[in-house]
Amino acid sequence: MRYITHIKYWSLFSLSIIFLGGCKKEYLERPPKDSIVDASFYKTDEQVMASTALLYSKVWFDYNDKATYNLGDFRAGTAFSAYNDRGNVMFNTTGLNGDNAAAYRSFFIVIAQSNSAIVNINRYAGDGVSPAVKKHAIAEARFMRALAYRYLVMNYGHVPIITNNEELLTDTSIRRNTAGSVWKFVTNEMRAVAADLPEAPVRPGRVTKWSAEGMLARFYLTRAGFEKSAGSRDQSFLDSAKYYSERVIKSSGHMLLNNYANLFTFPYDNNSESLFSLQWTYAPGSWGAQNSTPAYLAYSGDIANGDGWGGDKGATWWMLNQYEGFAPTAIPNQIKGRTIDQRLKATFMLPGASYPEISQTLNGAEQKLVYPFMGSDANFVAIKKYVTGKAKDVGGQAAQQNYGHDTYMMRLAEMYLVYAEAVLGNNASTTDGTALGYFNKVHMRAGLPKFEAALTADVIFKERIVEFAMEAMAWYDLVSLHYYNPEKAYGILKSQDRGLFFARPDVFPNPTQWTFTKTSWATTDRTVDANSGNFRLPIPTAEENQAPNLKKPEVDYYAK
Repeated sequence: MRYITHIKYWSLFSLSIIFLGGCKKEYLERPPKDSIVDASFYKTDEQVMASTALLYSKVWFDYNDKATYNLGDFRAGTAFSAYNDRGNVMFNTTGLNGDNAAAYRSFFIVIAQSNSAIVNINRYAGDGVSPAVKKHAIAEARFMRALAYRYLVMNYGHVPIITNNEELLTDTSIRRNTAGSVWKFVTNEMRAVAADLPEAPVRPGRVTKWSAEGMLARFYLTRAGFEKSAGSRDQSFLDSAKYYSERVIKSSGHMLLNNYANLFTFPYDNNSESLFSLQWTYAPGSWGAQNSTPAYLAYSGDIANGDGWGGDKGATWWMLNQYEGFAPTAIPNQIKGRTIDQRLKATFMLPGASYPEISQTLNGAEQKLVYPFMGSDANFVAIKKYVTGKAKDVGGQAAQQNYGHDTYMMRLAEMYLVYAEAVLGNNASTTDGTALGYFNKVHMRAGLPKFEAALTADVIFKERIVEFAMEAMAWYDLVSLHYYNPEKAYGILKSQDRGLFFARPDVFPNPTQWTFTKTSWATTDRTVDANSGNFRLPIPTAEENQAPNLKKPEVDYYAK
């Protein structure tokens, strides 16, 4: 079975080497590349901590590389590519799709490496390893494994729960487990992890109790929909989401950054808002330890480092309509205006917008970036998030497909919106003062006026879309909605316009407003047909063809 073959390979590989080379970040200090992992290893606290450091980067590389935005944003309709990645853009992700396969593979690599770390630490940790460090390292591995399973169950539904890859080497009977038992497993795991992790990171970037409790808030909010009854979300899980999100808000010591744009302006790693980030490092000659994603997002080599391949990527027409301030004109298929929502400029680039932190090569000379105005009836509102510029803009820490800044996996802002949604629950609206206050922490940080009306599901959903666009979150918001209201999820997807349009500034540079007009000749491939037959991601064809057990009925993991 191919998916087992992948897991077997990575299990054996992780038993033989530590496969991350040296780097400059303290939390990634480790023995030299290719150090043997055997009975002579795991003898000190430092060695044990080094053994779990790789779980913060390289095992996630295949997912982070391109699958993050392909599945999390293109498929969700917040952004699109006009000429590439069309299967995901048009909601036709097949079993042959490369980024679907990369994500699936990466999640099982995370699981296999986490399992191996747990086995190896329990087997080899000597008397020189303190009980606290041993407990911490195992908790890190369980955290990563639970998170990988969260992605798997939301994308693919029923998947096999594997906790020991060595046993798998001789077990050919493994079956997929029910989605319900996977959700129970990941929640149980994260509860145990929260009890074993410290409140403060032992090293910068390492997960904490608050990272785990934040994940619990996320898990419970989603499970409330999964465990629906007659279309109503499970109230006990909504209460748990409220409980854990408020604990993180009140007790973690994490704080929202004052300026939203600073979340993605170098250097931003491990800031006060980050609850968990993948820890990449600028690593010439060590493929997989670096962040490669900016290479595919930057709109041109003029602002990049021998890459900059995102010229046909940008916000969708639907996404632009989520920002306050743009309204239809008398001309059909046209909107016009400006927004005071600071998140638009920090997420996407409009023609004429200035980014003084990024260097731009123009006509052989360099200047501070002003996003160009080009075209006559079609152009792109390019992607800004995670695009930090040339090597000179980031202290020399950048090269082609090699960037050192981290990838957010959870920010404190999510906890404020989780709390608001958990309080809303199954009600049509809420005027709860605490929920409104937390919602406004996020809303007003973006420069918007205080929201004084009642909160509704649509208001909170829109806020999440705008807050987390291009952070691979939107798709999972739609999956969460689909659990308890599939028709509404389909309706949102069907309503999205994902086609070409033209963005025209009133003046250039430093416009005061923009006019957006749909491209008249681009009349096809503007909308998608989301339905029960194409909503869930298909298991990659190569895996399914070589894994007959994947086609057998799923079983309850806990009914052994």
